[in-house]
Amino acid sequence: MILADALAAYRAGDGSRALELASQADSPLGAELSAYLATDGSGPVYDQPAAFTAFIRGGGNVSLYERLSAALAAKYATLRPESLLDLGCGDGLAVVPALAQSSFQPGRIDLVEPSAALLADVDVPRANRFEATAKTFLGANGSTWNLAQSTFAMQSMTPPVRAAVLRELRPRTETLVLAEFDIPVLDESSTEFLQSLVTRYERGVAEYGDQASLVAQGFLMPVLLGVAAGAERTNWEQPALAWVAQLEIAGFTEVTIEPLAGYWWSPAVLITASGSHAG
Repeated sequence: MILADALAAYRAGDGSRALELASQADSPLGAELSAYLATDGSGPVYDQPAAFTAFIRGGGNVSLYERLSAALAAKYATLRPESLLDLGCGDGLAVVPALAQSSFQPGRIDLVEPSAALLADVDVPRANRFEATAKTFLGANGSTWNLAQSTFAMQSMTPPVRAAVLRELRPRTETLVLAEFDIPVLDESSTEFLQSLVTRYERGVAEYGDQASLVAQGFLMPVLLGVAAGAERTNWEQPALAWVAQLEIAGFTEVTIEPLAGYWWSPAVLITASGSHAG
């Protein structure tokens, strides 16, 4: 409970009290949080690329992405899309092994990613690459696709932008596949929410062994404090049923949810929806 109190103090703008409370917690998360607060860690989440690389390629992410890539490969084999769009592909951690495993290869692959550095690292030589946000890309490109996918990327869009992207995408794809987290339904202003953050982040820090401090200081702590404070957010996640509702509002039909993998943050799910583009 003491770490939930520390997060509450941080949310209230009392950094000194937050540090005092975090320092009293006898846990790995307490040690990492107090160390971060003591040095007044600041700046964008991705200021330390090594920390994010260690995070995304370690801990529970290893099995998570193995299952995700296998699930995507199965979708390609079943749906046999001649054209594939990946919105927010990052450095290809999901799409590259999915294509390698699949018995079917799309004839056209469009990769969209706002980070030029990440996009350059995607090992799909025959793909078309677009350095842009999803909203900018869809506004400037009139293509249609048999299959569109987005893996843990749409959560980084503000709700209004995400709604606009889904509305724009719906008439331009036959099928949309999203990988996202089914987060618990909690009031973000409540103590229960802060305690849930503590419980989940304790699990997350514990997964990284001797890299725990690198991952925590360079990535997990700034994300935790951003979520806890409700400010400087880097994502706007929602429960799986809220994703379904948002897709249906955008005009998608036949929306289904499949369990994907357990994960320290929340269970990962694969959401599939039908758009209206044919051909």
